Amino acid sequence: MDLHEGLNGTRFRPSPTVKSVASGDIIVTRTYSDRFDADTAVIPRSEAFGVTVQLRDFHSQRLWRGGRLVHDGGGAKGSLAITDLRDQWRCHSHSPFDNVRFQIPFSRLRAFTEEAGRSEYVALSCFSGRIDPVMHGLAQALLPSLDNPEQANPLFLEQINLAMLAHLSQTYGGLHFPVDKKGTLAPWQERLATEFLAAHFNKPFSIGDLASRCELSRSYFNKAFKESFGRTPSKWLTEYRIARVKELLLQDLSIAEVAINCGFADQSHMTRVFTSLTGDTPARFRRKNRPFVVASEPLGA
Repeated sequence: MDLHEGLNGTRFRPSPTVKSVASGDIIVTRTYSDRFDADTAVIPRSEAFGVTVQLRDFHSQRLWRGGRLVHDGGGAKGSLAITDLRDQWRCHSHSPFDNVRFQIPFSRLRAFTEEAGRSEYVALSCFSGRIDPVMHGLAQALLPSLDNPEQANPLFLEQINLAMLAHLSQTYGGLHFPVDKKGTLAPWQERLATEFLAAHFNKPFSIGDLASRCELSRSYFNKAFKESFGRTPSKWLTEYRIARVKELLLQDLSIAEVAINCGFADQSHMTRVFTSLTGDTPARFRRKNRPFVVASEPLGA
């Protein structure tokens, strides 16, 4: 057992070292320990995503979400985990570890996409264990700031966070930034189109009307929209609706209410579309992501 001796001769286990630095509403925290049996850490709930980057290999960790064990094993250096911090997360490490965690408010991610001219409804895909060299590099670049937060350069922190938000939103949020601007919508057209689609996601409208608002023919608008966003307007709208469905499934609404609120004809229609895009039924998605919520819908919903 890894014990240290205090001034009075008592033996104790040192706690993991925690260092944090904030840039606006994004909090970056490094936590590391050389112990083989660390204390259990409870991550406070928040309206935010947690993005954790491993700076070294670790061999044994147990992770609970809402009281349910979801991981029991190790992880590789450079691996990434994205978690929804509205859930209650608890972690117990049984081997040395070193990681950097970004706490990103939902509001900050959405503000970033809007500032970038992309008003899509972006939510990051939650997973663990994927190697991500970009996030690993950004986490390492922040280590001097984490060691001396009082001397950290605010402009440097802001630029790192902007790079991090751009990478995460494109890689795990489905955001599309065209490399070649030829044949795309103008910035004002992109903004008008996405704002119009978002405002009409649960009500009927005409693509022709939207094209006219952008001062384009319907056929040219469809082509230019796809060049700008990597998907057709109907595909963009469907993905936006499903993102809204995922949000509402984590709340205390019935699946039928979610379907109506998100502009689907009925629960069956929403289930078909949701399953085709995600591979899960809405009910299964809810059970996986809100395991402590008892849903009244049948298992096949």
